Amino acid sequence: MKYTAFHDIHARLGAKMVEFAGFHMPIQYTGIIAEHKRVRGTVGVFDVSHMGEFEVRGSGAFDFVQKMTTNDVTALEEGAVQYSTMCYDHGGIVDDLLVYHCGDYLQLVVNASNLEKDFAWLQQHLGGDVQLTDVSDETSLLAVQGPKSLDTLRKITDLNLDALPYYHFLRGTVAGIDCLISRTGYTGELGFEIYFAADPVLGGNMWNAIFEAGAEFDIEPIGLGARDTLRLEVGFCLYGNDIDETTHPLEAKLGWITKLKKGDFIGREAIMKAKDAGLKRKLVGLTLEGRAIPRHGYDIVCDGTVCGTVTSGTMSPMLEKGIAMGYVPTERSEPGATVDVMIRNQAVPAVVTKVPFVAKQ
Repeated sequence: MKYTAFHDIHARLGAKMVEFAGFHMPIQYTGIIAEHKRVRGTVGVFDVSHMGEFEVRGSGAFDFVQKMTTNDVTALEEGAVQYSTMCYDHGGIVDDLLVYHCGDYLQLVVNASNLEKDFAWLQQHLGGDVQLTDVSDETSLLAVQGPKSLDTLRKITDLNLDALPYYHFLRGTVAGIDCLISRTGYTGELGFEIYFAADPVLGGNMWNAIFEAGAEFDIEPIGLGARDTLRLEVGFCLYGNDIDETTHPLEAKLGWITKLKKGDFIGREAIMKAKDAGLKRKLVGLTLEGRAIPRHGYDIVCDGTVCGTVTSGTMSPMLEKGIAMGYVPTERSEPGATVDVMIRNQAVPAVVTKVPFVAKQ
């Protein structure tokens, strides 16, 4: 079991801890719904230090990442961040990730549950002047998310966060600690992610400074449970649920980060073949009637026949109705189409709904 630099803080705050991707992580503190609404209302802080960080250096670094990912790395400017995927030869998704253009090298941020698999996949394809380094254990990561996140952080840094565009980053100090801070996050709210050295003393200092700065906004720690409901409300995919090695980016509605015209990359041929043949299914949002709660793995039924599976589902804390994502036949994928979700042997009507379910900021 691994522990982040904030483990003692979580324990002191009485967080409910669970094993996740080999880490002892907080799933909730006061409760998922309350924490969810705190982030939507003012500001909350997530310990996401379990995420993986890889550095790719060398004269061939950019060409290597261009080959390994679906988005176009040549479109990245220094100080910018890119959402992307890595695919297998057959087009299935290895992982979704962030690519940071750090000047003379790239930083890849990958899902904690895929860290070892991703590193091995990248290593397998190394060639030329490319050095791949796993710096995950040396990196702490806090996500400060919510409409008051900027008002909170500007108190403890001289960096001009007001002028920082979405999916860009700056280097400097926050609370006197050297860090990389990016305007990113997985909640759909205004937010920032702060990368700095993994050390309990530094972590405690950063945590305390953020919470002191956000006290007037009733800032609260937020667990991974609310992180999941927040991302689902805005239609963000979760690897292992909505995307995996059996799904390709186009059917997962990730065509916007799949640049088929950029040149060769792993999986391109298979993805183009699937596109030319016509997509058989698509990932869609679903809104359910009544108080029924859809869950991962529930069957989706079209005209009495199972035609898909719920990949993610919950009771939306903001909408107070069941929402889900799942794959359905392409002919039933347009907003307004109707299907049923099987819940405890009952067919519950659902409507295909354009995501995000809740407007992103």
